[in-house]
Amino acid sequence: MQAKILIVEDEIVIGMETEAVIEDLGHISIGIAATAVEAFEIADAELPDIAFVDVNLADGPTGPRIGAELAKRGVAVVFITANPRTIENQVAKAIGVLDKPVGEAELSEVLAFLTAQVAHPPSRLRLF
Repeated sequence: MQAKILIVEDEIVIGMETEAVIEDLGHISIGIAATAVEAFEIADAELPDIAFVDVNLADGPTGPRIGAELAKRGVAVVFITANPRTIENQVAKAIGVLDKPVGEAELSEVLAFLTAQVAHPPSRLRLF
């Protein structure tokens, strides 16, 4: 299944690398957002299936709020952060969290799990 994916990341190089991997795997990037306002603008324009969300963004630690709102809309939210303990179990309906750095193999495994190509989550994905 091809998924529409929103990347919420304020470090542009990381966002672009994530986008390249997503597209190489056959999915669609609907955009990279560095702030809550940008994330909601993109999500409102084209509801994503999946969102990869960092915790600390250009407008502060808004990732949990973004993730919570997207999860309420039915988006599969996975946090990708260097500080996973700050997010664990905070966001109802989010899938889980990955520790940065995240490589192509990890993204591929997570996407296979989220798109139901494999039944079990990858070992690095901490489920909520």
